[in-house]
Amino acid sequence: MMATGTFPDRLKYSEIKPIYKKGDKTQFENYRPISLLPIFSKIFEKVLYKRLYNHLITNNILVPEQFGFRCNTSTEAAIYTLISNILSSLNTKTLVGGLFCDLQKAFDCVDHDILLSKMKFYGITGSTGRLMESYLRQRYQRVMINNNLPSWKEVQHGVPQGSVLGPLLFLIYINDLSKNVSDRSIPILFADDTSFILTRHDASELSRKANEVFNIMNKWFHSNSLVLNYNKTYFLQFQTKIIKIIHKYHTSMKILQS
Repeated sequence: MMATGTFPDRLKYSEIKPIYKKGDKTQFENYRPISLLPIFSKIFEKVLYKRLYNHLITNNILVPEQFGFRCNTSTEAAIYTLISNILSSLNTKTLVGGLFCDLQKAFDCVDHDILLSKMKFYGITGSTGRLMESYLRQRYQRVMINNNLPSWKEVQHGVPQGSVLGPLLFLIYINDLSKNVSDRSIPILFADDTSFILTRHDASELSRKANEVFNIMNKWFHSNSLVLNYNKTYFLQFQTKIIKIIHKYHTSMKILQS
């Protein structure tokens, strides 16, 4: 497989089982798709994962702002970094706010051509590059509803849900996200959960910077075929009894105060 750069076709079929979450049962968005993959596929993927992850770590490719799906990181580490930066700013009486972005079905929207170009940029080439392209291309799935199995449909976008490689491929896909605003904010990422901490001494400057970071991120998401959920994207300015919120922010963001 590694020598030929070909992933077995029979291992690229998955069955999707929709699991009800909440809300109106007639609405598709209220169901979570669970992907059932061949067990042998996951065995091969574990081998690929180890080699791919070692390449990323050895060459220091993954950005330190990413806390998701990595060894020696956790949600606790991401939360600590977030709270630590907020409290440090409040202790120095600096205005601080957080931009919290929500992406719609991020793992399902990954563009294969963009992902493959980014892997090539990060040195995943040769037989390994061909193998990863073979892994992503010509995948098929069908949805299981009441034990009825429709015909197979080719998957045009996304990383395989429920797979071993899927989360790591997504990290590669969004690895360059934080570099766009690292000089304007403090990015804190956990997989597709993206947060940005902004600090300024002036309220109008914080407002301007929040809008600037939001627009840069929105443009990046659009360029990478990811969709921002405006209804769940918020800008939250943190305050003490001394620091008050006196400015409004981008109309596409929810305005909260704590």
